[in-house]
Amino acid sequence: MKSIRLTSALVVLFLTTAFVSCSNDDDKATAPEKTKVAFATEIKGPETGKVNEELSYDVTYLIDNACGEFVKISETTIGEVKGLQIDVKYPTGVCTLQVPEPKKTVYKFKSTAKGTFEIKFKKSETEFLTQKVVIE
Repeated sequence: MKSIRLTSALVVLFLTTAFVSCSNDDDKATAPEKTKVAFATEIKGPETGKVNEELSYDVTYLIDNACGEFVKISETTIGEVKGLQIDVKYPTGVCTLQVPEPKKTVYKFKSTAKGTFEIKFKKSETEFLTQKVVIE
């Protein structure tokens, strides 16, 4: 009877130790990140297209440091003019990577109507970089 109690106590002690000592990787706190706007330097793509045809534009932009990563393209306004901006996230810690190089992302444009359209990306706090496209 004593050996059964001793064995049971050892098993319970072992299981308790195993459960308590396991680490969960999800518990690790990740470094917070901040999001900033990256300014466009160039837009390359077709100048003409057709209704309901998807057009792709390569947008080149500058980041503050080499640790910056593309997040999304979002809408913005400068004064009353609407356009697009590139959102980039940066880790809040020190960036040890080398000097940043211009990065590229692809913007997809599709129109359901004929006409001349302007694709505008923020190139500074006060102005847009514009690409015209004629949809036939």
